[in-house]
Amino acid sequence: MNTYFISGLGAGRRIFSKLKLDENINIIHIDWITPNKNESLASYAKRLSEVMNLTQPFALVGVSFGGMIAVEIAKLLNPATTIIISSTMLSTHLPALYRFAGKLGLLKLIPAKLLKSSNKLTQNYYFGTRSSSEKTLLSKIIKDTDPYFLKWAIGSILGWRNKIKPKGIYHIHGTNDKILYSKTAMPDFVIQNGTHFMVYQNAEEISGIIDGIILNNEID
Repeated sequence: MNTYFISGLGAGRRIFSKLKLDENINIIHIDWITPNKNESLASYAKRLSEVMNLTQPFALVGVSFGGMIAVEIAKLLNPATTIIISSTMLSTHLPALYRFAGKLGLLKLIPAKLLKSSNKLTQNYYFGTRSSSEKTLLSKIIKDTDPYFLKWAIGSILGWRNKIKPKGIYHIHGTNDKILYSKTAMPDFVIQNGTHFMVYQNAEEISGIIDGIILNNEID
């Protein structure tokens, strides 16, 4: 089955590099496009979906911000299944601080380049990187992320309003996620001690979950 993978902010396909999936899952990576000025997350997701082949069954896999994009695409199209990892499907499950900041419009006061300037200690704490290779990858991801895309994406998350849970959606989340933690969300699969970086750190376990979901929902 064609399976479209949508990464987190700036990460690209690198974040999925350790996944080992069944040969019947055809991995297709979706690359970011330039957002329009003041574009909503839902509008952006619709434009991003235009590269997808809708003539045959397909699945979606999104990580972090990419998971929210996958939710919006799933609302528009009819994927066989949707999997979000280290993400959220309802805006009410975003941390209260994020929703509060969104209502106040605080992001407008922060220069785009300043959003990338947090120190490595802070970055590694929140993302949960452990090994030197993970820290190196995170540093490269942050370095490669366009600051203006980053500011738009954060703003679109803070302004996101979604109350719809698409059909056929599954949520995988870690118990030690410090970025998209939620006391109210009830993930379908919980990774013990999983961090926001777990799709890379816990790739073997997550690969097994993805295989099980997609192959069980495959339509001939």
